[in-house]
Amino acid sequence: MSEAGLVSVILSGGAGTRLWPASRLASPKPFMRLGGETLLGQAIRRGQACGTDELLLVTNHEHELLSREVLAGFAQPPHCHMLLETRGRNTAPALALAALHVAQTQGPGTLMLVLAADHLVPDTQGFVACAHEAMTLAREGRLVLFGVQPTHPDTGFGYVEVASLGLHSQPVLRFVEKPDLETAASYLATGRYYWNSGMFCFSAQTLLDALAAHAPLVLAAARDTMASRAMQGDHSTFDAARFALQPDISIDYAVMERAPNVTVIPARFAWSDVGSWPAVAQAHTPDSSGNTFEADVVAVDTHNTHVQVDSHAPKVVATVGVQDLVVVDTPDALLVVHKDSAQKVKSVVDALRARGHESIHLPPRVQRPWGSYATLKEEHGYKVKRIWIKPGESISLQYHQHRAEHWIVVQGLAQVRIGDQDLRTEAGQYRHVPAGQTHRLKNIGTEDLVVIEVQCGGYLGEDDIVRLADDYGRT
Repeated sequence: MSEAGLVSVILSGGAGTRLWPASRLASPKPFMRLGGETLLGQAIRRGQACGTDELLLVTNHEHELLSREVLAGFAQPPHCHMLLETRGRNTAPALALAALHVAQTQGPGTLMLVLAADHLVPDTQGFVACAHEAMTLAREGRLVLFGVQPTHPDTGFGYVEVASLGLHSQPVLRFVEKPDLETAASYLATGRYYWNSGMFCFSAQTLLDALAAHAPLVLAAARDTMASRAMQGDHSTFDAARFALQPDISIDYAVMERAPNVTVIPARFAWSDVGSWPAVAQAHTPDSSGNTFEADVVAVDTHNTHVQVDSHAPKVVATVGVQDLVVVDTPDALLVVHKDSAQKVKSVVDALRARGHESIHLPPRVQRPWGSYATLKEEHGYKVKRIWIKPGESISLQYHQHRAEHWIVVQGLAQVRIGDQDLRTEAGQYRHVPAGQTHRLKNIGTEDLVVIEVQCGGYLGEDDIVRLADDYGRT
């Protein structure tokens, strides 16, 4: 435990569907990069800046690997424990589990600084000052909420009412739902409403007491779920059936709207929940025409437009005679949307989900325990991939029933097992793996191994893998 008795609790959930196609179910918004670093990485640094190297990360088990990749990028990573959810159950169950864990491992008086993994807070110094004020109030038994002064009527946030907006903390009078545009405008006119940022500070015991008083079913289900957990080093897993029985309810509904000891701290720092593509654009510095570009863009008679490109190869994008657009180009999907309609991107994801389209789930570059892969080309009967394997790592010993594979090493040094043969394979060399033949690919060099894989067969799905042995427990 840190000297200040403080733990950063980062909630890393949600799908970020309004930021498709950059945000996918398997690689959602917390893993998007803004300003050269993932949003999750920035949240971790904010917690460290507040004086603690204790981190509790609550995330889906499918995102464990991506989270570890983010932590591996820190020269001095925090001491982290992960609570790996089997499914999303909203913020009240997540924080109930977090409070039980913190009380058990760090002590019930330990403060929990609750941060979202997908917010943008460029003013770290301003955040730290507010956080320390929040800690003082939390030590007095308060449930502290960071409130953001609205800059415009917004229907995407919940609001909290106070006596009047100001620079100092004060009691919350009431919470209100996400309003329609007319109601949001009326809130701004009163000068009594903050946006609910979803960031909090309280002690573990204060939250547990509040749950017991106002949401006993949530607390009971969390205790039952914790009784099923298995702690394995730096992470905890849970029984899926018990986890699913937890109520799907937010901490606002479960506790904050009912508790009498809720205090709001005004956020004296810039803040964005990065909840839409216009919000992403606002996080960039515009050119003289109001455009925000992240790539090699040729803009002719273009104004107030955001262009973002993620390509396997260099790509030039040109815009001519357009304004107020967002253009997001990825290897497998292209989004063109007017900024005024950016909230409707979620409808695109809903339509693709109804079609069973893979682009809502897998990102263009898919992370695996041994490295990653990207699909470069796919047509009937064949698929081309680029595979990266980290030094010392290997794919599972496996075979495919419906496809043959052809491997060309383009960088690094590989050991290729085909059947009972182990073949040293250098850059420029080629190996053929017939359908049904056991095989394995291992990086025995000191740099990343890069292999071009060509699959040929009548069925090329990722589920045509029969694993016989695996270093990562996936058999």
